[in-house]
Amino acid sequence: MGRKLKYAAAAIVAVAAAIYLNNTSLLATHAGGKPVLLAHRGMAQRFDERDLKNDTCTAARMLPPTHDYLENTIRSMRASFERGADIVELDVHPTTDDEFAVFHDWTVDCRTDGQGVTREQPMARLKMLDIGYGYTADDGKTFPFRGKGIGLMPSLDEVLKTFPDRRLLINVKSRDPSEGEKLATVLNRLAAERRKLIMVYGGDEPIETIRRLAPETRTISRATLKRCLVRYIGYGWTGIVPDACRNAIVLVPINYAPWLWGWPDRFLNRMAAANSAVFVLGPYQGGEFSTGVDDADLFRRLPESYSGGIWTNEIETIARLAGR
Repeated sequence: MGRKLKYAAAAIVAVAAAIYLNNTSLLATHAGGKPVLLAHRGMAQRFDERDLKNDTCTAARMLPPTHDYLENTIRSMRASFERGADIVELDVHPTTDDEFAVFHDWTVDCRTDGQGVTREQPMARLKMLDIGYGYTADDGKTFPFRGKGIGLMPSLDEVLKTFPDRRLLINVKSRDPSEGEKLATVLNRLAAERRKLIMVYGGDEPIETIRRLAPETRTISRATLKRCLVRYIGYGWTGIVPDACRNAIVLVPINYAPWLWGWPDRFLNRMAAANSAVFVLGPYQGGEFSTGVDDADLFRRLPESYSGGIWTNEIETIARLAGR
C-alpha cells in the first residue's frame, strides 16, 4: 500500500509539474512592445455609470465635461488616434436608405433633438439632427453642447473613407441577423488588407451571420465570449484553444484575467496563434455592463510589460500611462 501511495503521489506531482510548465508565462515568449489601446466610442463625454439599464439616457447624467468631443463622431475618432489610440470602437445602426449610421443609442430621443428609433430613419434625416442636444451635467439647467452637434452623425462609409488605414471595432447594436448580412456586404466590398483592420462585435444573431458570410473578420458576441472563456478555463491548461476563441475578439475583465491559464504571455501567444485579439476591460461585477481600464489604479493592475490590448474610455490618461 505504501508503494502504491508513493506512485500515486509521484504521478500527481508529475501531472502538476507538466501543467505548470505548459502554462507558466516564465517560459513563454514575451511579445514585447507597448499595449494596444482601444478607445471606446472615441473621445467621449463620461457619465455616471452606477445602476445603468439598457434604456438609461446617459447624456442626461453626463459628468462635468473636461473636453468638447462627442462620441462616435469623426472629430472624436481623429482625436483618439492623435492621442495614442491604435483602435477606435464605434456603434452602428442600419438606416432605411441602406447605409449605416454611426450612433450608439437605439433611439435618437436621449442624445439629439429628434425622436424615434434610429434604424427606422434615413441617413439624410439623421444628418440633420443635433447629436449634442441632450447632454447635461446639472439635471437640465444647462446643455453645453446644444447646437454644436448638428450634422455630426457620420455614416459608416464616411468613417471608412476618412480612416482608410486605421483599425476599427464595430459594435452591432441589434440582434437582427439581417443587419449582419448588410454589414457583411459592406465588409466584403473592402480590399482584403482593409478587412484585416476591422473587427466586429455585438448581438449573437448578426455576429453569427457575419462569421458565416465574412469569415476572415474577427468577431465576438456575448454568447461566444462566454463559451470562449468558460471552455478555456475548463481545459485551456492543455494548450488547446476552444473554437469560440478562434478568429475572435477576446474581452477579458481585469479581475478575471489571473484565472486564465498562462496569463499573461502564454495566454496572449495562444490567442495570437488563433488569430484572436485580446483586450482587458475594467472589473466585471455582474449585470449587463462592463467598464474600461480608465485610471492609474486599474492600469497598475496589469502585468508588468503587458503587451496585449486595453479597452479604455479615457484614451488620454491610459496613453500617457502606457508611454504613448
